[in-house]
Amino acid sequence: MSLPELGRLEDLPQDYRDDLTAQNLVPLWPSLRAVLPPGKPTPRTRATAWNYQALRPLLLKAGELTPMEKAERRVLVLANPGHGLEKMQASSTIYLGMQLLLPGEWAPAHRHTPNAVRMIVEGEGAYTTVDGEKCLMQRGDLILTPTGLWHEHGHDGDQPVVWLDVLDLPMVYYMEASYVTEGKPQTISGDAAGLAYQRGGVAPAPMFERSQTAFPMLRYPWVDVRTALQTLARTQPEIEAVQVAYINPETGADAQKILGFSALMLRPGETLNMPARSTAMVFHVIEGGASVTADASHFALGEADTCCIPGYTAITLVNASTTEASFVFMADDAPLQKKLGVYEVRDGRNV
Repeated sequence: MSLPELGRLEDLPQDYRDDLTAQNLVPLWPSLRAVLPPGKPTPRTRATAWNYQALRPLLLKAGELTPMEKAERRVLVLANPGHGLEKMQASSTIYLGMQLLLPGEWAPAHRHTPNAVRMIVEGEGAYTTVDGEKCLMQRGDLILTPTGLWHEHGHDGDQPVVWLDVLDLPMVYYMEASYVTEGKPQTISGDAAGLAYQRGGVAPAPMFERSQTAFPMLRYPWVDVRTALQTLARTQPEIEAVQVAYINPETGADAQKILGFSALMLRPGETLNMPARSTAMVFHVIEGGASVTADASHFALGEADTCCIPGYTAITLVNASTTEASFVFMADDAPLQKKLGVYEVRDGRNV
């Protein structure tokens, strides 16, 4: 059943419109269909891909053009044209950026209200210190820098290190809650506390109660995540999707509160059809390659390539290799949508 056509702003007399404007009033009905479209939202997010081999020279050039003291964080933002490049948004809630740290550099300590994670793309020898915990960076590692925690980046190696930043900055900025506080170099507190959670099925068990730390695990090493995916594929060959979620090991909840993160293994030659979900999706290839098809958009992603697909869109992932698995990191805002009660999954390709 079609909705009735509503009155337009131009239908109202100019003097009436002027009277409304003088009192900071706006009539709803001319814009009602824009804010409440029938059936499903009208996303601004466009299906967009960023090729790492194309952007890498520009990122390295930024290292030559801008010293760290002039940048604080040397980042090229992966901006979605649907939101306008100046908005620096990959989707309505997700910010993406490729960050470069050169040998010997130190990105100063600060803390901010948006939550961030780092997915390491290439290089070794760098580290992030989060709340006194030194987290080494290796390709495929996921490192959390949650809201309000001090963090800084250093590099003791001899090759450039690059990582993908994923933040809930657009959401926190929209709430007018986004700010940063500058700090001093941190004192390393010793061994990473997260090492106690590196073996599945066991966790520290104090005599009386668990730790009250909000984020007991800050670094999720790729070597362990990759092994978990391979084990899942080997022991459950019938499983529809070989996927693991990054979680808080003490609570089982999502690793962070606004954005959710997972890793997916596409078996050789595998095609995976994902139903339309209300959340936009970010895909970043850690190893191998994957093609991503969503409506009329098709992206052939290679290693370290990234793409974003708007919500309410069915997605097909394909591993073109018939001999090697591919591994994909994914991010979305499902944790936030579930808290708000607006998350949904729609079966079938037509939504």
